[in-house]
Amino acid sequence: MPLVAGVDSSTQSVKVVVRDAETGALVREARASHPDGTEVHPDHWWSALEQASDGLLDGVEAMSVAAQQHGMVALDESGDVVRPALLWNDTRSAQDAADLVAEWGGPQAWADAVGSVPVASFTISKVRWLARNEPELAARVSRVLLPHDWLTWRLAGRPAEATTDRGDVSGTGYWSPADGDYRRDLLELAFGRVYDVPRVAAPREVVGETSAGIALGPGTGDNMGAALGVGARPGDVVVSLGTSGTAFAVASAPTADPSGEVAGFADATGRFLPLVCTLNAARVITATAAMLGTDLDGLTGLALQAPAGSGGLVLLPYLDGERTPNLPDATGSILGLTRDAMTPANLARASIEGMLCGLADAVDALRAQGVVPARILLVGGAAANPAVQAVASTVFDLPVVVPPPGEYVADGAARQAAWALAGSAEPPTWELAGETVREPAPVSGVREAYAQARRTVHGA
Repeated sequence: MPLVAGVDSSTQSVKVVVRDAETGALVREARASHPDGTEVHPDHWWSALEQASDGLLDGVEAMSVAAQQHGMVALDESGDVVRPALLWNDTRSAQDAADLVAEWGGPQAWADAVGSVPVASFTISKVRWLARNEPELAARVSRVLLPHDWLTWRLAGRPAEATTDRGDVSGTGYWSPADGDYRRDLLELAFGRVYDVPRVAAPREVVGETSAGIALGPGTGDNMGAALGVGARPGDVVVSLGTSGTAFAVASAPTADPSGEVAGFADATGRFLPLVCTLNAARVITATAAMLGTDLDGLTGLALQAPAGSGGLVLLPYLDGERTPNLPDATGSILGLTRDAMTPANLARASIEGMLCGLADAVDALRAQGVVPARILLVGGAAANPAVQAVASTVFDLPVVVPPPGEYVADGAARQAAWALAGSAEPPTWELAGETVREPAPVSGVREAYAQARRTVHGA
């Protein structure tokens, strides 16, 4: 049977899966850790990938890399790394993002140009920061790659031509999903000159091969990889509950949201992937469990004892500030405190309701951009939690489908590799057995109380 491999190079670790190219059946997998931080030398990613894939790739015919979006890997003329890569979660470029928005005519102009309004996470904001704060290093920059681009380039033996894909490059802030081309004028605005940009490969293209003769797919960003891995199709909204939260949809047309809530990304198949990101998701419930002196199992049991609406308690889960809504300096708040409401069970449920109400708002933001959702695909580490699933059915007004647990970013990269290997018109169909479906059972007042609390505290 032909084998393919998929790589998920995330902020915290690298995961490698090997799957049957035709059925998607898992054959073997491995992982290795990345160092903490918001800037990391890319050599750490390479070392971790070598460690995780050691002895794992025997018989593999094709592989692809999906990786964290937005990171800035700056290279000189020799292909050497100029400075540690700035990652998506590095916020030092927040002012640079605001300056760029103002300099190019405001949010609407940016949304029209590239489908998104730059924030600190975007690559374009980071290259402006580099040009402004480290001009001597900036002068050495010949090329900037995204994390997945750099790993694919290294696997291919550092060829003269680097490649990217339309999904990941749509998060740079200087490539237009609607036009399918770079906006070099915006890159020059940000950096002062135009450096070499990677060629945007076709979704199923073989872009090179490893020293062992393994064909390389173009790779993609982590959210685009997850969409492929979970088999998302038009009408699906994927709600991912990781450290941060995301809600994204497979769409047939590009979006352009001047509010900045919805990033108008492309996907890895030739379609589009409008996306909303929140900073606070699974860690909201882990922090609440710690506050209550219990673990996740204990919090789950408590939450399932409380009624919908948590007895009037509302938790605004902005524990690390928030990106959507844009409240970077906010903190978390608990409203509706009464003697009757102040129980561990109510607080446990309020933490889950707060997390999911924020993501239900994200789904509404996608609707406002023309997305017509038919169902929610709930993924991520917290999706398997019984209390999270129970609350989701009361918060979302759509069927909630929970696929079986999986490494969906790595799985999506493997599916892309199988697509490149087959050369077919569409990606291969891999069945996900064992999904859970929860029919919608919205409870009146839960989201309304959350919205009122948000307006009371933040006016947003």
